[in-house]
Amino acid sequence: MPQRPSTRARLSGQRTELNAALLNCRSAFGTCAMFSLMINVLMLASPIYMLQVYDRVLTSGHVETLIMITLIAAIAIAVMCALDALRTAITIRIGCWLNERLGPVYLACGVRGRLHGDPVGIQPLRDIAQIQNFIGTQGLTAFFDSPWVPLFIGLIWVLHPLLGVIALFAAVTLLALSLANEFATRKATKVANDAQMDGLRLADAAMRNAEVIRAMGMMPAITTRWASLNETANSGLLWAGDAGGVVMAATKFARYFVQMGILGAGAWLVLRSELSAGSMIAASILLGRALAPIEVAMAAWRNFMGARFAYDRLKKTIQDYPEEPSRTLLPDPTGWLTVDQVSYVAAKTSQLILNQVSLSIKPGEAVAIIGPSGAGKSTLCRLIVGLDTPNVGEVRLDGSQIHHWDPVQIGRDIGFLPQDVEVFAGTVRENIARMQDARDEEVMQAAIVAHAHQMIQRLPQGYDTRIGDGGIRLSGGQRQRIGLARAVFGGPRLVVLDEPNSNLDQAGEAALADALRDLKAGGAALVIVGHRPSTLTQADKVLVLRDGCAAMFGARDEVLKALSEQSAPRGHVGETVRIRTGAASTNGAAAAPLTLAESR
Repeated sequence: MPQRPSTRARLSGQRTELNAALLNCRSAFGTCAMFSLMINVLMLASPIYMLQVYDRVLTSGHVETLIMITLIAAIAIAVMCALDALRTAITIRIGCWLNERLGPVYLACGVRGRLHGDPVGIQPLRDIAQIQNFIGTQGLTAFFDSPWVPLFIGLIWVLHPLLGVIALFAAVTLLALSLANEFATRKATKVANDAQMDGLRLADAAMRNAEVIRAMGMMPAITTRWASLNETANSGLLWAGDAGGVVMAATKFARYFVQMGILGAGAWLVLRSELSAGSMIAASILLGRALAPIEVAMAAWRNFMGARFAYDRLKKTIQDYPEEPSRTLLPDPTGWLTVDQVSYVAAKTSQLILNQVSLSIKPGEAVAIIGPSGAGKSTLCRLIVGLDTPNVGEVRLDGSQIHHWDPVQIGRDIGFLPQDVEVFAGTVRENIARMQDARDEEVMQAAIVAHAHQMIQRLPQGYDTRIGDGGIRLSGGQRQRIGLARAVFGGPRLVVLDEPNSNLDQAGEAALADALRDLKAGGAALVIVGHRPSTLTQADKVLVLRDGCAAMFGARDEVLKALSEQSAPRGHVGETVRIRTGAASTNGAAAAPLTLAESR
């Protein structure tokens, strides 16, 4: 079997992991081709045996000759069957190897696609499984046997040209029917596959949002939309099935008619003394063998088309979301973060989300980011942890751009708690440990730092309680506290928390405030999106965002005082105090005053 190359293929240009994996299968496919040659040669044992029985044994009456040729034919057939079994074993192992090699690659591709907002999901893994299934079935072996069809037709021609013409006509007819099947079903099959994928995505989203659907009576609308997609898929499958059925019926008719026709023509030639009875039987057997690969290929045509569509999707996916380049390992960061004049434009809408935003954080310091909804707070968090790349400006950690760090290396030193906290199917311990092997004391230390230890101990099995799919249901606050423990696992030097207290009660707020204080004392740099006192009281600096611009940035007390002055009435006319921020709005005009109430 092919082995994984020592160096990783670069996913640039045409050289992708998909190309590299298929190229590494060349030797295995070459072995299958060699076995196919030997199998097809050994298949001549049956027609040669019949030819010898009819033309030599029956005419001579020699039993010894019969025994000898029977023994030889039996050995040839046994070797042929053994080689066929080995070929099947090789193709199955090729499929398994491709799955093992490409599975992790496309799992990472799916994650990168999701980060870019595209619903790649697990479809690439399904596509790999479809290709694996096709490789491990008889459909692929038909393609290995097809090149030897001319050999059998040539042997029939040697027996008699008329029989050769019949065999050639039969092969051309079946090939034409195969092409007709391709043209008749390709478009309908593709439409059906696309509709099925859209339906699966909708069903998956519906199940993930079951509570919203049930509470707001959305089930009829979701069902109607899914039924429409399913109807499109079924219509395509029905059309492809009907068209394919007609072609297959025509193929069977042609197959059986030609099989009878060559026997009839052979009998006519025997009567004219132009052919022996043994040659007539041998020609019939050779024709059956010549047409067998075409028949098998047509029977497996739907699987072949599905595998081809799967390959096209895999090729596009890995080109759209190539593997991140390998990075030189830098010294572990200490937590100095600099955001310098960062601007970011949404790729799909071309909307300016952030405009020349700057901030700086040193180890042991906390910066709170506040502002109205849609101001760009979450986008800034994504840029800081390297989930997106700014169009203008730089995000640097310890002087190096965030994308110059190796993702796995820097991931150990970054803690991230997004707004929507998701947990993985597994135990609480596994979720806190970021789904990797870790010592119990490391897991427990992270829970203690996040002040989640007591809450976890109240779960049915403590740290061994299964959560996520197949586990117990957690409240939003419980997920948030476990997510915080996961974020601080391993003692990261930069911790980014996006609305960490959105689902917390009073006890959770107090625990979060204690956790933030402990993280600062431990020398971590903190970025916190939030407006509640439990987060603002721990902040050393405050960044105020509005319309993607930095309306204010400075020491916490100074910024909060300025915001209070903005919202306080002056005299009896209710005017607000306007302050100069020096920041421009997205249209170049001066930024409007931001009140303290609006920032909350």
